[in-house]
Amino acid sequence: MEQQVPLIDPFARPITYLRVSVTDRCDFRCTYCMAEHMQFLPKRDLLSLEELDRLSSAFIGLGVRKLRITGGEPLVRRDIMSFLRSVSRHLGDGLDELTLTTNGSQLGRFADELADIGVRRVNVSLDTLDPGKFAEITRWGRLPQVFDGIAAAKAAGLRIKINAVALKGFNEDELFSLTEWCANEGHDLTFIEVMPMGELGSEDRLDQYWPLSDLRARLSERLTLIDLAERTGGPARYVRVNETGQKIGFITPLTHNFCESCNRVRVTCTGELFMCLGQEDRADLRAPLRASDDDALLIGAICSAISRKPKGHDFDYSRQKVAGQVSRHMSHTGG
Repeated sequence: MEQQVPLIDPFARPITYLRVSVTDRCDFRCTYCMAEHMQFLPKRDLLSLEELDRLSSAFIGLGVRKLRITGGEPLVRRDIMSFLRSVSRHLGDGLDELTLTTNGSQLGRFADELADIGVRRVNVSLDTLDPGKFAEITRWGRLPQVFDGIAAAKAAGLRIKINAVALKGFNEDELFSLTEWCANEGHDLTFIEVMPMGELGSEDRLDQYWPLSDLRARLSERLTLIDLAERTGGPARYVRVNETGQKIGFITPLTHNFCESCNRVRVTCTGELFMCLGQEDRADLRAPLRASDDDALLIGAICSAISRKPKGHDFDYSRQKVAGQVSRHMSHTGG
């Protein structure tokens, strides 16, 4: 495909990773992600699948090498596989990796087709192995359905990374059982600090917040963690567990700011481009996308937005209030 001048932000960071949310809807209602009775966006506000394809293709033409599809739950969007199949045409022609983040509920239906179009790995959000606790934190989810989906993905040859949000008083007691399960199943594992995204009613993030510095110290009491030099341009810092050989990542937006190597931006399902997850600044890509069949306006809007990408975010819990909180829900921005 035609290659434009690559995207470079004001801090000389190449933008090579795009996360595209295809829907704000989900079949779960995880307590740290969205309110139980969410007001979802009107469908008319969402980009069509054809518009999402055109937008993604424009970014790939500007040097994006990795495309991650998110939501909400991306696999609940009607006809989502037609979009994924279409955008997979860029694999090997500008795009190195097409992947997605999912709650796993629909993987049983789509795992074989995902593998067929060139998806090689998926991230599955899973915070507990206990069916009762899973139902509690997801409100609507059923753990056996997720386990079946993960098994289907594994059978289809997809690599699986488990993303577990560290939640104080909720999954602290599962630290080692979750680590052992991932080791036995051959899954990589990443722990994530809970982030201050959106108003959730009675859910108090200060009560949920479990710093990964503490989590890692507890892991080290029983396991030998070897720091890896591996960097993906992303937020995770990785270790190798000597006893099992597995890789564990730590995403620490609060105890360790990871912004210096940030190579990514996010586009919402309504066409808003967020240059930083932890800032409110955004650019409207829907208007230039719909204003012309030519991509010149769209590319101009993208380049203008990247020129405003900030150096970093300012999430902070240290003053016993959620400082740096952003008002939009994680399900709107894309997980």
